[in-house]
Amino acid sequence: MARRASSPVSPALILGALVILAIVLGGGWFIYRNVSDPYRTLAPLDVAAYLDNANSLRGNTYKISATISTQLAWSQTSGRLYSVEVENHGDILPVLIPPQFKEMNIQKGQRYLLKIEVGDKGILKAQDVHKV
Repeated sequence: MARRASSPVSPALILGALVILAIVLGGGWFIYRNVSDPYRTLAPLDVAAYLDNANSLRGNTYKISATISTQLAWSQTSGRLYSVEVENHGDILPVLIPPQFKEMNIQKGQRYLLKIEVGDKGILKAQDVHKV
């Protein structure tokens, strides 16, 4: 019985499969990145405007992605005051973490996504904290 010769897999077929795989992976990463942000409906803090005149932003709520630099102060009634480095800006800002987050073990070098409110006198107060 004679055997049939099998034809090799076409290079165009392999290339097409790789392109489709790359598109699926890229689309999945894009969707994951956008959907995983719990504050995607909030505007990011305009750091330049905050540094120029913090009182003009008073009462508004924003989001920031930041890395903890140093704990500046602690009060049992007010909470903890941290200096944080805002991602993509490199600016250092003070953020007050209220006592309701006292169970969180916030340490230097950790990255957080913060929902913040610009309070009286331009103080940034965290309303919600998520470790990234």
